[in-house]
Amino acid sequence: MTAFLGVEQSLTGRRWVGPSAESDRLSEQMVQETGLPEALARVLVARGVAPEEAAGFLDPTLRELLPDPRSLRDMEAAAARFLRAVKAREPVAIFADYDVDGGSSAALLIHWLRAMGHGATLYIPDRIDEGYGPNVPAMEALARDHALIVCVDCGTLSHEPVAAAKGADVVILDHHLGGETLPDCLACVNPNRQDESGDLSHLCAASVVFLMLVEANRQLRDDGITGPPLMALLDLVALATVADVAPLVGVNRALVRQGLRVMARRERPGLVALADVARMDQAPSTYHLGFLLGPRVNAGGRIGAADLGARLLATTDPAEAEALAARLDELNTERREIENRVREAALAQAEARGLDGPLVWAAGKGWHPGVVGIVAARLKEATNRPAVVIGLEDGIGKGSARSVAGVDLGAAVQRVAAEGLLLKGGGHKMAAGLTVEEDKLDAAMARLAELLEKQGAGQGGPRDLRLDALLMPGAATLRLIEEIEKAGPFGQGAPAPRFAFPEVEIRGARRIGESHLRFTFGDGLGARLDAIAFGAFDTALGDTLLTPGAGRFHLAGRLEINTWGGRSKAQLRLEDAARY
Repeated sequence: MTAFLGVEQSLTGRRWVGPSAESDRLSEQMVQETGLPEALARVLVARGVAPEEAAGFLDPTLRELLPDPRSLRDMEAAAARFLRAVKAREPVAIFADYDVDGGSSAALLIHWLRAMGHGATLYIPDRIDEGYGPNVPAMEALARDHALIVCVDCGTLSHEPVAAAKGADVVILDHHLGGETLPDCLACVNPNRQDESGDLSHLCAASVVFLMLVEANRQLRDDGITGPPLMALLDLVALATVADVAPLVGVNRALVRQGLRVMARRERPGLVALADVARMDQAPSTYHLGFLLGPRVNAGGRIGAADLGARLLATTDPAEAEALAARLDELNTERREIENRVREAALAQAEARGLDGPLVWAAGKGWHPGVVGIVAARLKEATNRPAVVIGLEDGIGKGSARSVAGVDLGAAVQRVAAEGLLLKGGGHKMAAGLTVEEDKLDAAMARLAELLEKQGAGQGGPRDLRLDALLMPGAATLRLIEEIEKAGPFGQGAPAPRFAFPEVEIRGARRIGESHLRFTFGDGLGARLDAIAFGAFDTALGDTLLTPGAGRFHLAGRLEINTWGGRSKAQLRLEDAARY
């Protein structure tokens, strides 16, 4: 295929790839049959939406898309046992993962229980001392004092720890890939169990918990009791869905869209305090959830007290929320500094090993286990390949892995663990964790690369930048962006459209902070558009576009609305550029 706009190598070293002739044809048909703007039509075509399905896609509702909770195995039993504990005032413990999904899942249960006049003990393991998921000492201790232990966002592979919870019933609400056998528990609700259909495999743990609460309310209603309202909890579900990089397809679109509306009402003290400390000055979007709020909630589990994020999301006290948000913001700053050091070392090591295979990986002594997942995500983004980053300590490596679309990383990691090359490993399609002996590291990564190559990893070149359409600066209006956003929310599995602006002139370029660039560009006919390029000076973009009289450029990026001082303007978030 001919390079789009003839760009074989952009300023960041990528080849531009445009829409196919078939995509052009279908987009034209969509415009003719629906009357929608061409830019929006291209988004719908990219999602596989037919013209007759467009109206329903642009207005997703939970009423139509929310699955019946009972379609998941063990759901009725899980909700019934949960309600029995509430009615009998039995002590309940919630064992949650230390990330956003785990914290949100725990907060969902705590808020619901609080509305029913019941409490729960929150237990979140320390990432370094205890590692991921239930462990035997913790489960033994919780079982001594609680009749019911609910494991959220973890537990599906925890056979021995669950067996150690003697005297207590255990319910698991999870979404990580299951093994051939399940722990001996009262119920394990997980759309990624081996015996599930896979139709709901895209749900995060918080969505599974939300469905369990829907089922609990239904069982209460059968007894003539009105359960707590659930729609107000969707801000937590939206945060978890985006932060856990769940694909924004199917019911996830409706959950996130409604959750963003709930969050905009600023009724949850924890999220209000977090938004304020992150200096959010406009209505929340998936960008804010993924890049401002999520990382701060995660910071406690990464390098601080593991329960800080869940406590923030669960609190109803504004003063406590402000204190927790301030602490998480401090930890997030510290986390970024640690991450930068590890990222530089990991990228240098991965480049020396080679970036053209089906897997990129790096391992180093003393690398903080709380940031290896973020660094793995950075390597994945830079190379368009699955990535693994491992911290080594005393001959043992603990690492995190991140995948690309179409490659089931969790299944591959679990296979390598089953073959004995990893001490343990598991996860879901897009992310996984693993533990490996240092002397088996090379063999384990070679085997993982082999399995990933069979799935097609490494076939997409890191230099390819896919573009959806050409656009002129004068066409990039607020109205157009608002039309395009009807096809959102955008995120994992549902990327926002990327436009190319051809042959434009750069005006008023200036450096912002250490590495960002802000400028205006025009087509020479009077139309202009503002743009911002984050991290521009980490590549050739910054210095080149900042140079006065550098000539004309093709620009590529995504459109967004920039609100400042009460005024809203269209803006391009620049991702790449090429000389004309």
